[in-house]
Amino acid sequence: MPTTPDLSVAAWRKSSYSNNNGGNCVEVADNLPGLIPVRDSKNPDGPALIFPSRSWATFITTLKAPTA
Repeated sequence: MPTTPDLSVAAWRKSSYSNNNGGNCVEVADNLPGLIPVRDSKNPDGPALIFPSRSWATFITTLKAPTA
């Protein structure tokens, strides 16, 4: 059974699309080897989704790809 990573050491950063007016934002941490945790910036003590680094990289690459 997989173990839950220790997110207390995660270095969280807000999305570059975040604003200071309480917008709907996400935070990611990229300092955990092999994992990318993602959480709601308005609920930092709430749950986090944890993705394998490779899957996160594919997701970001797809988002940045030009559309036809």
